[in-house]
Amino acid sequence: MVEIDKDELRKKYPNLWNEINGQNSTLKDLIIEGMQTDKFRGYTPNAIDYLRRCERNEEAEKTISYLLKKGEISPEYAKKLRKQLKEKGLRSFGPKKEDGYYLREAGIE
Repeated sequence: MVEIDKDELRKKYPNLWNEINGQNSTLKDLIIEGMQTDKFRGYTPNAIDYLRRCERNEEAEKTISYLLKKGEISPEYAKKLRKQLKEKGLRSFGPKKEDGYYLREAGIE
């Protein structure tokens, strides 16, 4: 990797220096855009993410049973989720995640 002094960089490459330091927002916009599209790269939804897509408690119960059957969650965690569902309700897991949630959060849609 090549090292360069700040003053030398500013003198030799003034446009790059301005972009890096925010005087031209193009570079920062590209960096932020790249960060947004990568926000969910490699992300695997967890049980709560699936429950937040449910419309009714019955759907949530089936989701918990499915995740337990597939080995995605432990029996202890399934019990905890069911208890929370029964005592506090479905929306205690968070607001409903509508279709396109991850695309909107990543700024793609």
